[in-house]
Amino acid sequence: MKKLAVVALGGNALLRDNQAGTIEEQEQNTTDTLENLIFLIREGYDLVITHGNGPQVGNILMRSDAGEQLYSIPQMPIDICVADSQGGIGYMIERMMRNVLIRNGIQKEIVTLVTAVVVDEHDPAFGNPTKRVGKIYSQEQADELARSKGWVFREETKGTPGWRRVVPSPKPLRIINENVVETLARQGVITIAVGGGGIPVYFDDEGKVRAAEAVIDKDLASGLLAGRISADEFYILTDVPLIYQNFRKPDQKVLEFLDYADTQKLLENGEFGEGTMAPKIKACLSFIEQGGDKAVITEAFKLEDKSYGSKITRYYDPADLNKQS
Repeated sequence: MKKLAVVALGGNALLRDNQAGTIEEQEQNTTDTLENLIFLIREGYDLVITHGNGPQVGNILMRSDAGEQLYSIPQMPIDICVADSQGGIGYMIERMMRNVLIRNGIQKEIVTLVTAVVVDEHDPAFGNPTKRVGKIYSQEQADELARSKGWVFREETKGTPGWRRVVPSPKPLRIINENVVETLARQGVITIAVGGGGIPVYFDDEGKVRAAEAVIDKDLASGLLAGRISADEFYILTDVPLIYQNFRKPDQKVLEFLDYADTQKLLENGEFGEGTMAPKIKACLSFIEQGGDKAVITEAFKLEDKSYGSKITRYYDPADLNKQS
């Protein structure tokens, strides 16, 4: 059986901090990133691609907000905005990937799936919303929206002063249509799924699917998907080439080869930033827990260079450990 890899696009794979976010910029970034996946295809891997949606879904929410204020267009809930971003970003990735395949003389089908992800409606995250979304408001605007819509706001501590809405970020439990994702991928179809962490849903007491006003971490959902479809390898492409211990401290150390136990210990000791590297580490550990062979965190444009990237496996090879710098 051919190997199956799940590749999560994030960081500067789609949009970079110093860019305005035009479609031309996003298409070029996406193309540059996807070129790095060609070597996996040539080595015989089947592929599932996942992606983030942070800046894009924020823009969708702001457009929805402006439409309500200026033209009385009803504002859409977060689940619809996430689905909107899945379709738009998925289409862009699909079109850019087709062009990359054509340029490399490869014939493959590609499909984008709008993907829902099951969460627990009683997840503690719903009582402690932390994920910032949408535009920055004045305190007066935030107070009025809190009264009229029941939204929760937190003051911005960096950049432009003001208040931003925060929403829950519950743990993903199951991917709806995960069997479809696996079937398509193992038939050789490049499958784009779980965009933006997936659309958060839950089942009520009557067994009906209900939308949750929340967002799911993209890396956690991607790691869950990779495990549930029995992928062999899981890649997180970001803007950091390696995992570090004591990051940005005088005794900073590169961690290129890690096993599950040591990685878990570093996580428990608070080695990884909760808003930066920790979700990626948790996603990799989740994948290994589910039986995955290897998880890799690396820079978006360094995937083909196997001398880059930090690898997490169930057990490391002593020969690899000796290479650690």
